[in-house]
Amino acid sequence: MARFIDAPPAAAAASSRIGVLLVNLGTPDAPTAAAVKPYLRQFLSDRRVVEIPALLWQPILRGIVLMVRPAKSARKYAAIWGKEGSPLRVWTEKQAKLVKGFLGERHGNQVLVAYAMRYGQPSIPAAMARLREQGCDRLLLVPLYPQYSASSTATACDTVFAELSRYRDQPAVRTIRDFHDHPGYIDALANRIRQHWMVEGRGEHLVMSFHGVPRFTVDKGDPYQRQCQETARLLAAALGLTEDRYTLAFQSRFGRTEWLKPYTSETLAKLGKQGVKAVDVVCPGFVADCLETLEEIALEGKQTFLQAGGGTLRYIPALNDDNRWVHALTSIVEQALQGWLTPSERPAAPDTRVVPPQP
Repeated sequence: MARFIDAPPAAAAASSRIGVLLVNLGTPDAPTAAAVKPYLRQFLSDRRVVEIPALLWQPILRGIVLMVRPAKSARKYAAIWGKEGSPLRVWTEKQAKLVKGFLGERHGNQVLVAYAMRYGQPSIPAAMARLREQGCDRLLLVPLYPQYSASSTATACDTVFAELSRYRDQPAVRTIRDFHDHPGYIDALANRIRQHWMVEGRGEHLVMSFHGVPRFTVDKGDPYQRQCQETARLLAAALGLTEDRYTLAFQSRFGRTEWLKPYTSETLAKLGKQGVKAVDVVCPGFVADCLETLEEIALEGKQTFLQAGGGTLRYIPALNDDNRWVHALTSIVEQALQGWLTPSERPAAPDTRVVPPQP
């Protein structure tokens, strides 16, 4: 067997296209224990996710965790699974198609877009192979995590670089590190919340819930917490919120080690005990709805809040296929492609026309 993957046919290589690869976390193929088990095995075997030596962790993972957790997780996935399948995969695929459409309008077929999951399908190697076969000799990696973390952004990069180590003819590569303070991203979030308030009414308090990471990772230099705080500050400013009207919190704890605080579950319980009648929850770290938003917040979080004495918890959906967000994501991609686009392919000047508000 050859050590390296051979170069694509000369005809494909001559087309010299740019490949844009959107990467999200991942999802099992079905809401069943049998499908969840290999997904969890891959996810929890990632050294970026669980920083315990493999000799110590693997016996625990295979002997305990993978014997119990798949069935429990499968029930959670079943609660949010849609007709089209996993929400995370559905929304990520739609985002890729929309970005492809916007880029196609401006740059023709010279920029191709694909999406992949770090864990599960479609895999990063498979998506890279498709772009390569279509003649992409330049690759832009876009991890769909607004805030950088080693356990999310870095592991996506690791996988891409590991796959490139097998290529005989490697493409030029660029990566997007984060976009936690990008004006378009903040504007899309703020507009999403305002739209929700217009329809559902404005709650007494807004909880901004971000995915959590172990405390020690931040102590060792991970910028994730600082970037979450900056996102929250910018979003609050865009919404005109004073510090007493919102709370930044962290969700999705795993294991016994200390994670970033305050915990979302404890924050919701506290607000419930204070007799807050209506709380709104938004998850700025997730650009697509998934298990962590639809089940952990919209279902479990709501139950926690109500049982503590709260009134109504309203989950504000993720950006998903929101028009402002897709335009912002396209802008983020185009900014990263500067110097790769030929003069005829460069982004057009921004439209400065004033569009009257819709009635």
